[in-house]
Amino acid sequence: MLRVFYGGTFDPVHNGHLAIARAARDALATMVRLLPAADPPHRAAPGATAEQRAAMLDLALEGQGGLRVDRRELARTTPSWTIDTLRELRAEFGEAAPLAFVVGADSLHGLPGWREPQALVAGAHWVVAERPGSTLDEHLPPEASRLVAGRWTRDPEDLRRSPGGRVLRLRHPLQPESATDIRRRIADGETWHHLVPPAVGRYIVEHHLYGATPVTVRPPSAPRV
Repeated sequence: MLRVFYGGTFDPVHNGHLAIARAARDALATMVRLLPAADPPHRAAPGATAEQRAAMLDLALEGQGGLRVDRRELARTTPSWTIDTLRELRAEFGEAAPLAFVVGADSLHGLPGWREPQALVAGAHWVVAERPGSTLDEHLPPEASRLVAGRWTRDPEDLRRSPGGRVLRLRHPLQPESATDIRRRIADGETWHHLVPPAVGRYIVEHHLYGATPVTVRPPSAPRV
């Protein structure tokens, strides 16, 4: 069985994240587990706590078949290094189990800067989703190109035939959503609710995340006579 994990900060989870998760689920015909990072080492501290981000994921995935939240990284007290997650998964499922991580194209560009990148690429499959402004048609940095050289495949079945080491391009409609842009929109008082699932939008407002405040809608004025 191919086990697929989609890690990220999800600060907040948005419609673009869900589109990628569903595309991976459908392309690979298997469940996708979303892994919120407790302490992401490659970016600034999140605007919401780890439990708040996981709670938003729970809300976003309600009614979404084949998608689940996996809180294993929240249980650790160390930074959320992907290599540690991979080793934990190997200890749980065995060295021969096919495992795959879903990442955006921007993450593939930055993969050489992750901890033990060669062990990561060899130890699991990588399903790479394009994102606006960071597609796989662009030239990869030399270090990233060397890491994935000879590992590309077009056949999802290749990911079931070995424990890891292959890279699959996930084709899906590009989504404009960005967590950074959503946080900025909230802070600046711009429209943002259409970029996240409704339940996530309500949670953000109820918990005053990212500077969100309830919006009072005034009733229409009575017509003058």
